[in-house]
Amino acid sequence: MKRLIALVVMGLSLIAAPAAFAGAQQERMKTCNKDAKEKALKGDERKAFMKSCLSGGGAAAEDGKAKQQNKMKDCNKQAEGKKGDERKTFMSQCLKG
Repeated sequence: MKRLIALVVMGLSLIAAPAAFAGAQQERMKTCNKDAKEKALKGDERKAFMKSCLSGGGAAAEDGKAKQQNKMKDCNKQAEGKKGDERKTFMSQCLKG
């Protein structure tokens, strides 16, 4: 009886998982389409953008990466002259916001 219940629970979880993934993928598709439309991409450019965006490397990811890199540069400039624990503490606080 316990095995039967376990199998039923496992089966139901396998059914629910793809539905959750499909919802997230649909949201990503909407966002990527919107971004491609705003950039007025067509043809091969649009295809390449959509491929990158749907795999998680879209405009939002690129913007976030660039933003983080710029923040790191700014914090490094401000941390000049600080060493050891003082620098580590400063960098931690600076990068948090």
